[in-house]
Amino acid sequence: MDVHEVSAENVDLEYVSAAGIRERGSLGRLWPVRFESVRPERRFPAFRGQGNWCGWYWSATCGGHVGYESWLERDRLMLLDFDPLVMGMSSQPFRLSWAGPDGKRVRHTPDFFVRRADGTGLVVDVRPDERIEPDDVAKFTVTAAACRSVGWDFVRVGTPDAVLMANVRWLAGYRHPRVHRPEVAARLLEAFADGGGLLAGARRVGDQIVVLPVLFHLLWRRALAVDLEAGLLSADTRVRLAVVWEGGQGAVASAAAASG
Repeated sequence: MDVHEVSAENVDLEYVSAAGIRERGSLGRLWPVRFESVRPERRFPAFRGQGNWCGWYWSATCGGHVGYESWLERDRLMLLDFDPLVMGMSSQPFRLSWAGPDGKRVRHTPDFFVRRADGTGLVVDVRPDERIEPDDVAKFTVTAAACRSVGWDFVRVGTPDAVLMANVRWLAGYRHPRVHRPEVAARLLEAFADGGGLLAGARRVGDQIVVLPVLFHLLWRRALAVDLEAGLLSADTRVRLAVVWEGGQGAVASAAAASG
């Protein structure tokens, strides 16, 4: 299929509902489905000698587990979970198929479906630059066109910045709501009202063993902010109150995070 011929009606879609029922139809008919809540279209295998690592990541955004098929997918899933404009996501959400140039069916299962806070959809494929073959380019091109036909965005992502990813992995260890202590959070927001060093600010609030987990949780929730690409988190990292999220989300993010 030529990319200019792609439409929502000539691309088929297959998915497994939250109730475990397999559904099929055209993209044009099925696109309103809440794909952030469906089951994975295929299983995540585990066997001896396996070249990739599959698993389940507990998402603070979803309040449940989301699957991945490689460490890179896990990292990208973690970054989506860290994004304040992401409201829901699912892995291997559906399989698309269409007629190829030779008339044979071409099939492709994207890695993630993301629902943003404004209600828009984003389809994500995870593939390092050096592992993209011509067939992959063709599949990504048609998938992007199919997504555009129903108002979704599409992105192919590779390996994230190493420093950013190391910092987000660290903060992800404090993503669970059980880490949050409203009274400590309120004092931390006050301590960093004018910015300051990470450890110095934590010490002003109290016992580091109690305070630091809450501080990292607030950084995860974007109530406090640091430059995550400038260097690895350290005692001297400059911490400040977070600004309003892009798109108007969370105008009082700090107060909301402090109150739980």
